[in-house]
Amino acid sequence: MPDLNHSMNLEALQTIATMVAQQRSMTAVLELIVESLVNSSDLALARIWLIRPGDICRECPMLEDCPDHTRCLHHVATAARPRNPESGSEWYRTDGFYSRFPLGVRRIGVIGATGNSLKLSQAANDPEWFARNDWLRREGVVSFLGHPLKFRDEILGVLAVFSRSETSDQEFAWLRVFADSAAVAIANATAFEEIESLRKRLEQENEYLREEVQQAAVFGDLLGQAPALQAVTHQIELVAPTNAAVLILGESGTGKEVVAREIHRHSRRADLPLIKVNCAAIPRELYESEFFGHAKGAFTGAFRDRAGRFELADGGTLFLDEIGEIPLDLQAKLLRVLQEGEIERIGEERTRKIDVRIIAATNRNLRAETEAGRFRQDLFYRLSVFPMELPPLRKRVEDIPMLAEHFLTRLARQLGRPRPRLTLANVQQLQRYQWPGNVRELQHTLERACIVAADGPLRFDFPTTSSRQQSERSESSTPQRILTDEELRAFEADNIRAALLKCHGKVYGANGAAALLGLKPTTLNSRIKALGIKET
Repeated sequence: MPDLNHSMNLEALQTIATMVAQQRSMTAVLELIVESLVNSSDLALARIWLIRPGDICRECPMLEDCPDHTRCLHHVATAARPRNPESGSEWYRTDGFYSRFPLGVRRIGVIGATGNSLKLSQAANDPEWFARNDWLRREGVVSFLGHPLKFRDEILGVLAVFSRSETSDQEFAWLRVFADSAAVAIANATAFEEIESLRKRLEQENEYLREEVQQAAVFGDLLGQAPALQAVTHQIELVAPTNAAVLILGESGTGKEVVAREIHRHSRRADLPLIKVNCAAIPRELYESEFFGHAKGAFTGAFRDRAGRFELADGGTLFLDEIGEIPLDLQAKLLRVLQEGEIERIGEERTRKIDVRIIAATNRNLRAETEAGRFRQDLFYRLSVFPMELPPLRKRVEDIPMLAEHFLTRLARQLGRPRPRLTLANVQQLQRYQWPGNVRELQHTLERACIVAADGPLRFDFPTTSSRQQSERSESSTPQRILTDEELRAFEADNIRAALLKCHGKVYGANGAAALLGLKPTTLNSRIKALGIKET
């Protein structure tokens, strides 16, 4: 480090500026500026303040003097060479009394607000400048130099130095040139850190999206013309352009995630990410890390910094699936984040502002859960600004053919097989089933049928218990007259005649009556003979 013999010269400042310009880390830039200045000249103290959003307004000791509570000068770097070790450590810390300076208040604030430099001799005799002039006298401070840190006509902050010797106008001008170089280095370091932050966030989003592609269920788009589904579509059109929280209610498999995606797609946040959290799949001890992120070393296994789902969704939408599964004691932390719009990673003291729209979903009756004390009432009201209830598949059976055709086309492409034909008998069989698993069960049933059918007709094997329950529901809801054996045989014969008539007497083949009835051709021929049906 050059020795300036108690004064500053241009060559030494240029050397420092060159070293500073090579740094990319903001911390390294700031520390190198103040430490190099103090170590290379007869300075008692060098400090840097940067203009940043107001963050401690309520606790700030200069609150009453502050004209603007949105921005202020933050003390970010300091270096000192004390003459008297008893001067007090608070003068050499960034979190002391002057950790924040209101813009326009006192000398530092005026420099930051106006962008005008200031040279002050006999600083210890200026009560307007320093509230504790005794320190200046003990340290032998003679002059004060303050320069704005300006980059492209924008004031970034203030560089201030306290010297034990009288400084000339030339030294004052040299320090101004150095301050301009320092401002460029600070702006570059800010840009590098923003690029690195965006790179890390992009990596985390890509990692998240890869997980989503691997894990997401294939529901397709919102398909169907049933009145119940059209009502849902209308609700999506109403709420999507707003920032209101949405609570999607419905049985498992009804497509709650599809509705969440549609709300996000039609919102003003559509160009930003939709991040999904399955609250039922998170181990209890990992909830905070999953939601809010963690710093490296915060706990065993935290090998690197990790952004939480709230941070990944910043500016976009966060979909909290199975919200009713969140433990009661963790609901309070979630509520605070929703109210304050702030998070803290585990192991960090830094508070991060977030702007996230919340869409929650559950198959539970959250109102009943609230009344039973298993879900916080205040969180329930926070989430259910706009509740939506999705109809189960059994209440929109008219949509089953369209959904089945959609899934069969997709499944055939995935399996690399010709698309199987969906017959009228297949449709009728699908519509008679109650579908306790809703659209998800329909998809899996069709996938299983495609695999088993190979190039043959589709056959569905519904669970016995579900069939029995379906029969019991049918008997209890619509009592029917019991048919005699003769009446049953006549009904079967009429049904076969109708199928033969529709197929112009053709039994075999894809367009034959056997395929229409879901029977083997040999079985149909046997029944035709047994029932005495004449060929048409």
